[in-house]
Amino acid sequence: MPLLKNIMEKFDKLISETLALGAYKANVISADLIETDRVFRDICASNGCGMYGKCYMCPPDCGEIDDLMAEIGNYTYALVYQTVSELEDSFDIEGMIEAKKNFRPIAQKLRDVFCEMGIENALHLSAGGCGVCKVCAKRTNEPCRFPEKAIPSLEAYGVNVSRLAASAGMKYINGQNTVTYFGAVLFTDE
Repeated sequence: MPLLKNIMEKFDKLISETLALGAYKANVISADLIETDRVFRDICASNGCGMYGKCYMCPPDCGEIDDLMAEIGNYTYALVYQTVSELEDSFDIEGMIEAKKNFRPIAQKLRDVFCEMGIENALHLSAGGCGVCKVCAKRTNEPCRFPEKAIPSLEAYGVNVSRLAASAGMKYINGQNTVTYFGAVLFTDE
């Protein structure tokens, strides 16, 4: 029982720290619940976000989809978190961009939380492109400036984000005139 209590306390701390960083909701789930499909990488290839081939943490530079989907199987748990931001209307692109700017620091600060808790075997995945640098070094033909901070997208790994949300007890869509961003940190607690 002490081992289970220790794990549950660790999960509770991860959730409370994530909420304190500004997440709307957070939960720890079994990594076995994460569904992947290469179709989500195909969506990346359609370049709807404009980042395909322009960021080291986005396809095709982030790695082969089958390898990345298999990598998810190396982890036991996932901390799933979301932010929900109000928009003026469904065409409020500036509001969506601002909401993503507010989301990104949470993803970055979670690295520190995991390190402080002694969880080193972790894979950080986030919404959309990396966003650590204002302009990715890929665009200037340089190596990644901050490989220790770079965060690939959930979709680049083929993660079905709507199913991930459901597995974590969260809504994928949180109402009219809102935008929701998701992140996940996959980890093994050894």
